[in-house]
Amino acid sequence: MKNQENKQLKMWPAIIQAKCPRWRVGKIYANSMYSFNGQNIYKTCPHCGMTYEREPGYFYSAMYVSYAFIVAELVTLGVGTSILTGSNNPWLYIAVMLSVVVVLAPFNYRYSRVLLLHWLTPGLHYRTDLSRDHSENQST
Repeated sequence: MKNQENKQLKMWPAIIQAKCPRWRVGKIYANSMYSFNGQNIYKTCPHCGMTYEREPGYFYSAMYVSYAFIVAELVTLGVGTSILTGSNNPWLYIAVMLSVVVVLAPFNYRYSRVLLLHWLTPGLHYRTDLSRDHSENQST
């Protein structure tokens, strides 16, 4: 039971740092989230060689995850703006929501793909044998 909990705890740092879901070591993106060059995803994991885009158009389904992010952000912003200001002015809500959505767009783009790879891809699982080999190689 404790080993299962440790495995789950290691998943969150891998998701936050956008690491490969198979080995949780190699990077998924070649550059930072807020880069002027855009977000470039590697074709394969630089560490284990796993192909990230499992089939042509695979990441189109990440739009559903991104949509869920945007809905949660907009509802939170609308309720928060209402509680903090008590205003009935629709332009205030539009300005707040649009500005935050524009700022969070790179976040939504990146983490919708990361969550798609880590949680929503059937047959793609963390390989403890690869992780064990990696930790043994680093300790020697």
